[in-house]
Amino acid sequence: MVFDEILRRAKQEWESFCCGDVPRILVGTATCGRAAGALAVVEALKKELERCKLQATITEVGCIGLCSFEPLVTIIKPNYFTVCYHNVTPQKVPVLIESCIANDDPCLDLALGTVDRDERGAVYIPELPRFEHEYRVLLRNCGYIDPSNLSHYVANGGYGGLKKALGMAPEAVIEEVKLSGLRGRGGAGFPTGRKWELCRKASDEPKYVICNADEGDPGAFMDRVLLESDPYAVVEGMTIAAYAVGAKQGFVYIRAEYPLAVERLEAALHQAEELGLLGENILGKGFDFSIEIAKGAGAFVSGEETALIHAIEGRRSVPRVRPPYPAEKGLWGKPTLINNVKTFASVPPIIDKSAGWFSSIGTESSKGTAMFALAGKLVNTGLVEVAMGTTLRKLIFDIGGGIRGGKRFKAVQIGGPSGGCLPESMLDVPVDFDSLRQAGAIMGSGGIIVMDEDNCMVDTAKFFLDFIQKESCGKCSTCRIGTKHLLNILEDITAGRGKIDDLNLLAELCEDIRGGSLCGLGRTAPNPVLTTLRYFRGEYEAHVLEKKCSALVCKDLIAYYILPDKCERGCEHCVLACPAKAISPGRGGVKVIDQSKCTKCGSCQLVCPPEYSAVVKVSPVSSLPR
Repeated sequence: MVFDEILRRAKQEWESFCCGDVPRILVGTATCGRAAGALAVVEALKKELERCKLQATITEVGCIGLCSFEPLVTIIKPNYFTVCYHNVTPQKVPVLIESCIANDDPCLDLALGTVDRDERGAVYIPELPRFEHEYRVLLRNCGYIDPSNLSHYVANGGYGGLKKALGMAPEAVIEEVKLSGLRGRGGAGFPTGRKWELCRKASDEPKYVICNADEGDPGAFMDRVLLESDPYAVVEGMTIAAYAVGAKQGFVYIRAEYPLAVERLEAALHQAEELGLLGENILGKGFDFSIEIAKGAGAFVSGEETALIHAIEGRRSVPRVRPPYPAEKGLWGKPTLINNVKTFASVPPIIDKSAGWFSSIGTESSKGTAMFALAGKLVNTGLVEVAMGTTLRKLIFDIGGGIRGGKRFKAVQIGGPSGGCLPESMLDVPVDFDSLRQAGAIMGSGGIIVMDEDNCMVDTAKFFLDFIQKESCGKCSTCRIGTKHLLNILEDITAGRGKIDDLNLLAELCEDIRGGSLCGLGRTAPNPVLTTLRYFRGEYEAHVLEKKCSALVCKDLIAYYILPDKCERGCEHCVLACPAKAISPGRGGVKVIDQSKCTKCGSCQLVCPPEYSAVVKVSPVSSLPR
């Protein structure tokens, strides 16, 4: 089928979908929505419409990025403004149906805002100030189109890039990607066009294209959301890349823990094949390309491209020495192009709208937009897409809504477990590849975890080192043994056994691991330690010299104590809640905690009635009254 006919049918279907005579109800059923109860809301909507004998079309869509407001329900009525409702539960459904569908009451008390599309076609909610700071390219369709309907994607500009690319020489496509300034969105930031050019020039055949959808960073979920909400963008990007480098076979390596992403990707591949947008003789241009899904077991190290190749080949996913690079000798020893989900999804709009359009966004050395997963102690967690060069302050406070509970900002971990922890003084650092590297962090795949005054930075470094050490493949001793030694030292410091010389030893070990590791996991593993030492050295020194954890996190350096003048004699809440039976009445009936039995679980403080607030947590332990 020629593209013009595909486009005509898609627009016809989309027009019918958008401008029908019955109301439309969009429900966000990506993983975040489902976790919040979206599927129960869908069932409640169906039952209520049937009970009220009302007609409406219910469509499951992806995630718009407002994860903290899920489940989200958008109601579109003919000749009426579109309203998005937040935190919808089955109990709220009858009110929405009666007020919004049966009548023209917009239920403003339940509404998040009205839904609109900007000049770029991106969906936004004008009432939320955060959208003023966003620049949505990858997220433009998410939460608005049906991710299981290819016509919705095509009608909104999809596959225009592929059509244009197939009318160009492969070398011209690569040149356009080079001119755009697109750099790999998987973390390393290698120029995408140069990688494509290397693969194109490799003389061996056949060639392969691989999409890295492993996404193993704690707190990161950008790739998952894209595949669940707009999988066609990734498929189209891979197809353009295959044409450019001369490949006929592609693979999407995705972790099996993403079942919904796998399901929607499989449907997208099947529909693309049915319409001649994938498979043999694509769009009648004599170009063949097919894509298979390879499910991974979820090892963090599998995100490293040579380890990923080993996994697809059915071998243990451990990195190998480079060079040769995969573009020259990759899958089954053949030239292989590997890019991240976000990188491939960036390609169709670049080809469709031009390299100049893309390069006009961002900074001199980091072009385009960046997607981030905002997590941690924020008011509004979720996904955000901004122009490269946007500051951390804008991301955290203007878009993320600042710190929950009025707490004080302390640090932001950016770049995944092997990223860096940056303090308040670095909030005005622009988010781009080079600026973050100078600050001691990395862009990584785009995970951002925000911490407040209740976080201990030594404990934070230990947490990420523990993850990295467990995820190390163990192939090179520098990483395997070095990260274990780092972890041991951090454990000693948080347990009150640290020495001042340990701080210099930590720094020396970090440099050795960074310089002697085989892959990116080992070379970036020291970042959490190095950045916390650099920006929060005072906390390390307090742990070592004063045996004090100012955030009251490290269990060996804290103790719980019951204030005699506030303890209510007849209250037994803490006694009943203590799992270690460490609390008993003392002199005059005042409760006393046996420190030798206390496990520092904090149950006593949680259950102590707020009108008494008799249980306090102190550090160092030596500050306990004698």
